[in-house]
Amino acid sequence: MSDTQSASDNYQGVWGQRIGFGRKAALLMIDFMQGYTTPGAPLYAPGVVSAVEQAAGLLALARECGTLVVHTNIRYQAPHFADGGVWVRKAPVMKDMVEGNPLAEFCAAVLPRAEEAVISKQYASAFFGTSLASLLHAQGVDTVVLAGCSTSGCIRASAVDALQHGFRTIVVRECVGDRHNDPHEANLFDIDSKYGDVISRQHAIEQLQRLAS
Repeated sequence: MSDTQSASDNYQGVWGQRIGFGRKAALLMIDFMQGYTTPGAPLYAPGVVSAVEQAAGLLALARECGTLVVHTNIRYQAPHFADGGVWVRKAPVMKDMVEGNPLAEFCAAVLPRAEEAVISKQYASAFFGTSLASLLHAQGVDTVVLAGCSTSGCIRASAVDALQHGFRTIVVRECVGDRHNDPHEANLFDIDSKYGDVISRQHAIEQLQRLAS
């Protein structure tokens, strides 16, 4: 491999096949909690602020289309945090994610509705240790559309696990965010190459409308 060869050129013809949408999609709103959008908070990620704004419109459209919507959050049991295992030792900043902490509440623009499932998790993937895969399979879902944060953490982990659970995996570029653009773009590149399709918000909207019709 030439040192001057771009990543896209290097992957060309090997990685990056399109998977597309199947018959029934679900929108997964992953960890849109106020800790990521509150300036000065340890988890604050500027890229998530814009992702929330973009995801609010996608969420509204999904609801209009009758698309299944599932939200996730992170919750630990204080004061021991034993359910966080090694992760809270590696990333003690996650200890903000406890009931009663305003930073652990959902962002106002993307609040779950009463009829929408909320899955609480303790690790990065929305699938690990949760009932999410069973919920989706029971509803006949074959395609998951991911919005949320952070791109390099919970989005990537959820995308990998979605693929491994047999779902077509779609990540909406404008609706995911991170604290720095470099890991954001690097992980979108990897997801798009190996685990799912990274598509524009407009393309996602068009596909959800198509499935609804």
